Amino acid sequence: MSFFSNLFGGNKKAAAPTTSEAIQKLRETEEMLMKKQAFLESKIELEQNTAKKAVNKNRRVAMQALKRKKRYEKQLQQIDGTLSTIEMQREALESANTNTTVLQTMKNAADALKSAHQHMDVDQVHDMMDDIAEQQDVAKEISDAISNPVAFGQDLDEDELEQELDDLAQEGLDKELLTITKDHELPDVPATVEPVAPAKTKTKSNEHDADFKELEEWAS
Repeated sequence: MSFFSNLFGGNKKAAAPTTSEAIQKLRETEEMLMKKQAFLESKIELEQNTAKKAVNKNRRVAMQALKRKKRYEKQLQQIDGTLSTIEMQREALESANTNTTVLQTMKNAADALKSAHQHMDVDQVHDMMDDIAEQQDVAKEISDAISNPVAFGQDLDEDELEQELDDLAQEGLDKELLTITKDHELPDVPATVEPVAPAKTKTKSNEHDADFKELEEWAS
């Protein structure tokens, strides 16, 4: 028997299913048990109604209905326990499947990182960074040298320029003060003419006096 068993592969172990396949099988089993659970619940309700109707008419029929109801309830209880076990097993497999996927992803990332660093040497990287820093310093020195005004305006006297700026500022200030003085100057007072007394007009009494004086001179 052992020979024939070995010949036909009787001792060969079946390949273990993957976690995804096992999860799918457990879900299918859950669906089947839930359908059976619903069927038993309907049968329990039917036997309960049969016992109620026959309790006063035929107690034997009512008793048989109650016995069937008890058997269905026992089966239903077993299915409930089985469903709980399958549910826990499925959740454990789903968690394991998730962990496997995460670990595989992390392993792939680690392999990719290792491959990226395969042709890199830490000392060479440090040397390269030193070269970059050195070239940056050279570039800065070149920029400073180009931007430095060589022989342009170096012969100018800074003190003389400062004095010229002060003179310009004072000139502007003098113009502003002159403008303000003109704006606030009092208007010219027109020349007044001395009032001239009106000429005295001869009254009639004066005329009589003159005539009388002339008469006296003639009589003498």
